[in-house]
Amino acid sequence: MRVLVVFAHPVETSYQAALHKTVVETLEKAGHDVDDCDLYAEGFNPVLSRQERLDYHDLEKNRANVDPYVKRLLAAEALVLVHPVWNFGTPAILKGFFDRVYLPGVSFAMVDGKVRPQLHNITKFAAVVTYGGSRLRALLVGDPPRKIATRVLRAQIKPLAPLDYLAHYDMNRSTDATRAAFLGRVQSAMERF
Repeated sequence: MRVLVVFAHPVETSYQAALHKTVVETLEKAGHDVDDCDLYAEGFNPVLSRQERLDYHDLEKNRANVDPYVKRLLAAEALVLVHPVWNFGTPAILKGFFDRVYLPGVSFAMVDGKVRPQLHNITKFAAVVTYGGSRLRALLVGDPPRKIATRVLRAQIKPLAPLDYLAHYDMNRSTDATRAAFLGRVQSAMERF
């Protein structure tokens, strides 16, 4: 299976980078064709320009500046996001990826004024995330990153596609043991992916 892994963290020595490495290596070892998209390493520009917004609904023009990323997304059969949760949201670079790449004609079509999901090439989806705060704290603010993954992004892919949301909460108080246990959980999930 061709898996697009989208990674969003600027520090190559971070725990998030270790999770990313585990995801990529485990998927490759399981025989998947992995397209590893490290947004920071690739210098992805998350800023939606004025002209891009003006061209947003023009299917002939809207992909012009991000066509290589659109092609990678459309070539994928599965998607794995690997990112931290900052301020109860995704890193700005990942939000910019969604704003600039999940375009009309790519992730959805407008039909009679209604949005029709069309990323049906994505038949499996997973998110591997870390939160600084506890699960309770995330719940109290509505856990927006979980909802983005399990509701918004899931609605755009193949209906009923399997989804796995792997979250390590309370990183601010994590230990070597909790981080190792979560890394093992991620590895097991990717072995079964």
